[in-house]
Formats: sequence, structure tokens, C-alpha cells
Amino acid sequence: MEYAEILHRCFRCGYCKLPSSYQDLNCPSYLKFRFETYSPGGRMWLLREWLDGGIKTSERFQEILYSCTACGNCVEHCIFPKFKADLLNAFTAGRVELVDRGVLPRLVSRYFKAIYNYGNPYKLLKEERGKWAEGLDIEIYKDHEHLFYVGCAGSHDERGQKMTRAVASLMKRLDVSFGILGADEICDGNEVRVMGEEGLFEHLAKQNIETFQKAGVNKIITLSPHAYHAMKNYYPFFGGSFQVLHYTQILAGLIGKAGFTMPSKPLKVTFHDPCYLGRHNNDYFTPRVVLGAIPGVEIVEMDRSKVDSLCCGGGGGNFFTDILGGGPDSSSRVRAREAAETGAEVLAVACPKCAKMLDDAIKAEDMEEKLRVMDSAEILIERLVQANEENETATSVSR
Repeated sequence: MEYAEILHRCFRCGYCKLPSSYQDLNCPSYLKFRFETYSPGGRMWLLREWLDGGIKTSERFQEILYSCTACGNCVEHCIFPKFKADLLNAFTAGRVELVDRGVLPRLVSRYFKAIYNYGNPYKLLKEERGKWAEGLDIEIYKDHEHLFYVGCAGSHDERGQKMTRAVASLMKRLDVSFGILGADEICDGNEVRVMGEEGLFEHLAKQNIETFQKAGVNKIITLSPHAYHAMKNYYPFFGGSFQVLHYTQILAGLIGKAGFTMPSKPLKVTFHDPCYLGRHNNDYFTPRVVLGAIPGVEIVEMDRSKVDSLCCGGGGGNFFTDILGGGPDSSSRVRAREAAETGAEVLAVACPKCAKMLDDAIKAEDMEEKLRVMDSAEILIERLVQANEENETATSVSR
């Protein structure tokens, strides 16, 4: 197994489970299950013993490997610089080994089959891919400056579609030149890669790269940080060199110059850092620039933010397989409670998977009356509507 040589170096000091304040548990699977085997150090020990033949390939072993959300907290807070960067690589390599041996959790196997057969995990036909854009007058990509790559969750998940429509509508309003692939778009493959199916990831990457190159794409805007990560950091290995931007990176330079009229009522917002934009790509700044450029928005930080942010629990394929599961100790519900403690009215996100995970968590916590999940585009569009209503009211009164 690749990276097997680093497994023995971990002596399970435990820093990988914590944020920098050492006040909370920041590893989603350890937070949920509280067994050492579900911590990064425990997985290192298990993988080593499994490779040495001391542990059999049981369902429990598979569950432990696939409960990791690949959030990167362990990489951020491990105190051993010589191997910390490869912690997640080792866990992915363990999954690759399971794939090669043909022993996978049933839900993981189903996920791979759906991606292979349909190009998406929802098992929907390709004609469904661009239906989110109906009524928005979004053009199919042709000589536009940017390709807007939406991704599986943004195309097919109901919550993700709302976010996609808001982002696309705002980009049109800001005169961003972009088109979409519609029915020709397929999965970016990031979760496939993290879940250990290297061959399928290569197939998806090469197919996407071929599609992009044939269309003449040079610049890509992604809705999801997961797609952003894959296309920016892994597609170049397969000949796909594009300028890849997350949508907040486009909005950051435009919103402040737009001169929108905003409502008089202030709005208190707290921001949840998506793992694949923050820890994986070190961009904690841009989404806050976007939120800060919206007049009247006050940003209040959670105790855990930026490098210490608690993952929503949807990474590593768990958004689709739900191997990590729910309950009061799930990271999404813990995160919802933490957001509510700030006194914010809105929990802002920058990822469709985070939007869905945290939306469900707020419902489970019965907080719908006090806290909403919104992305920056949804916030801005709502406030523009509120401003128009205020102006109409003021005009009617003056008459």
C-alpha cells in the first residue's frame, strides 16, 4: 500500500483530534463514535495491523476507514511535520487497497456503480443535469469567458439547486461571461478519488478534460469547493491545465463595485468554512470578503473557524453514503448549535454539500425559527428584494 511506511510513525498523541484551542473534538468520526479506532491515530494503527495480517477485512474495519470525512483537521494539527501532510493520503491509500481487494461497504459500492453508469450518484439521466437552469436564460457554453461547472449536488440535490440558481443569477446580474455544459456535464470525481477508486477518477477526469478542451474552455468557475479542489490540483496530472476559480473568488472582486441598494435592517451572519476551500486550499479570506462587501452584513465568528473549523460531516463521500451517520453528536448538529450560540440569524456557507448537511442539522435541532443556512448569493439576492420592498413602501407613503 502506498504511504505504508508512515503508519508506524504515529504514536497517537491525539492532537489530530483537536482544534488549536484544545477545547473541543474536531475530528468528525471521533466526535461521533468516541472510539480511538475512529480517530486519525487509530486508523494509522489499524491500517498497519491490517497490512501485517493481524486484522481481518471486516465490515467494521471498512466502516472505520470510510467514516473519515477527509476534512484535513488531522493534517492541520498533527505535530509531526515530516509526515503530517500525508495522513489523508495514507487513509485514501487504505481505501484504494480495499477497492483493489474488492471488499467495500455496500453503500460505497453502490456509489461507484451509480457514477460509472450515470455520471452522477443520483442515478439520474444526463438530460436532467441542466434542468436547474430552466427559466434563468443561462446559455450553453460557447465562446464565453468562463465555464460554470455546477457539479452533482448543485445539479441534482434540491437544496443544491437553490444555491446554484442564486449563484448563476447573481453572476448574470454582475455581467460575468459564462455558460454551462448542461446535459454534457458529468461528475468531477473528487469523492471518487478520496474514496479510493483511482481508475474511475482517472476516467472521469480525462472525460471532463476532453469535454472542456473540445469546447475551448480555459477558465472554469465551480460551485463546489470539492470540484474546485479536484480540477485545480489533480486534473493537471491528466493534461487538464485550466484556470480554476471557486465562485466566491469571482464574486469577491465584483460585489463591492456593484453599488447595490441594500435594506436598512442589519443582518448578523456567521460563516462556516468548507474544508475543500479552507484547509485543503488555504482560502479562508475570499468568502468573508464577499460577505463583508454586502452592506449591512455583520460577520460574527464561531469559536471554531478557519483552520479550526468543524467539518459539516459531508466530505469523504459521507454526503452520499452516510456512513458517518447523524444524531446529536454528529458534526453537522454540533456545528449548527455552535452557529446558534453566536447569535447570528444566518449560517453562511460556500458549498452545496455544506448547505444540505447544515440545513438538515438545523431542522433536527429544531432551530428553523432562529437560524437559516444561506450562501452569499442567496443573502445578497434576498437583501436586494428587501431593499426594493422598502423603496416601494417609502414611495407609496410619500404619495
